[in-house]
Amino acid sequence: MTYLLGLRMNGRDVLVVGGGRVAQRRVPNLLEAGAKVTVIAPEVTAALEDLASSGRITWHQRGFEPGDVRDGRLGAFWLVHAATDVPEVNSAVAEEAEAARLWCVRADDRHAATAWTPATGTVGDVTVGVVANGDPRRAAGLRDAVTDGLSDGTLDARRGREPLRGVALVGGGPGDPGLITVRGSQLLSQADVVVVDRLAPTSLLDRLPADVEIVDAAKIPYGRSMKQDEINRILVERALDGRFVVRLKGGDSFLFGRGGEEAAACAAAGVPVSIVPGVTSALAGPASAGIPPTHRGVAQDLHVVSAHVAPGDRRSTVDWAGLARQHGTLVVLMGVERIGAIAASLTEHGRAADTPVAVIQDSTLPTQRTVIATLGTVAQAVADSGVRPPAIIVIGEVVDAARELDILHQGPGEPRVRTDGSGGDESPEGNRIR
Repeated sequence: MTYLLGLRMNGRDVLVVGGGRVAQRRVPNLLEAGAKVTVIAPEVTAALEDLASSGRITWHQRGFEPGDVRDGRLGAFWLVHAATDVPEVNSAVAEEAEAARLWCVRADDRHAATAWTPATGTVGDVTVGVVANGDPRRAAGLRDAVTDGLSDGTLDARRGREPLRGVALVGGGPGDPGLITVRGSQLLSQADVVVVDRLAPTSLLDRLPADVEIVDAAKIPYGRSMKQDEINRILVERALDGRFVVRLKGGDSFLFGRGGEEAAACAAAGVPVSIVPGVTSALAGPASAGIPPTHRGVAQDLHVVSAHVAPGDRRSTVDWAGLARQHGTLVVLMGVERIGAIAASLTEHGRAADTPVAVIQDSTLPTQRTVIATLGTVAQAVADSGVRPPAIIVIGEVVDAARELDILHQGPGEPRVRTDGSGGDESPEGNRIR
């Protein structure tokens, strides 16, 4: 028998031993719950490495050592996850946790664990957790049935779904796991294989049964990445093997997401492919900061561009001179590292140096923050505030319109960003950095 609890983890330390696919499932959910996560592993997945490099988790790049749990030298932990692929290591972790009277989840042996992670789902303010005597498929199915029923008001626990085949390109939205579409969430719950990007809502992975294959296709800027040809190969091979594959991406698959290339690769191999649109960060980013890109009377046109190559680079197909002559809103993706060149190009071709700019990092996530500047000051403001990708750049008068309407704010549920001196820090140039 089990006694279910809803643990309130905000600000509490959790130890995860192991850096593979199980850890990749568990860590995002722990972070979403507010836990402070420490990982011990000689190697970690690219997604976990990115969390460590951004300071969201603490990673000790080594194997587990006796005393890591018992002696408390790494922190005063409340919960321990033994998630390596070596049973002897997991056993040692569990033994130390038991001696320290800490609950321990074991990835390899539920019978030797003192705690189980249920299949969980959230609808509104209701969180459902199901433990089906260790059967992850059944637990996930019951969880989905309950959450589906809560969503449509029927609470019909009958699943009756036929196995799916082929590949589904699912746009996961801008980051907040609650912003994936209902259809995307439904297909994800039925996946046999999930090929996932770094910017996808990765906390959703922990809801999947343990036998679902997770392929980490993260592309870290200037770091580790999986080649697009390799991604295409995996999608096709897994689908031809009779498994249902979900390609989970951030934002929308067809907006600078290379979804068209993946769909074409599947079609060429005779693999059926379905497209599930996602909420694009190009619009969700400004919205999460309270900026309406096409506010009436201010901007009647909106241009969304990728700046993965800088203005003036021979590979760039963006008409920066033409954009400088426009008076509408310009939303730039993948432009943090090149913001100085972007601002210089726009002002060189006629855009006013005092044109307002907003740079929104981690839009829709709890870590969201916004830097307000002008074309003339934004490069220095971004450098001073340490903004890092992913971030959305919004250029145009709608930024000032949001300030004048008093709707500019830091993030979901956060106070508005004021510019009248009534709150926050203001730089001498009038830049607002939060």
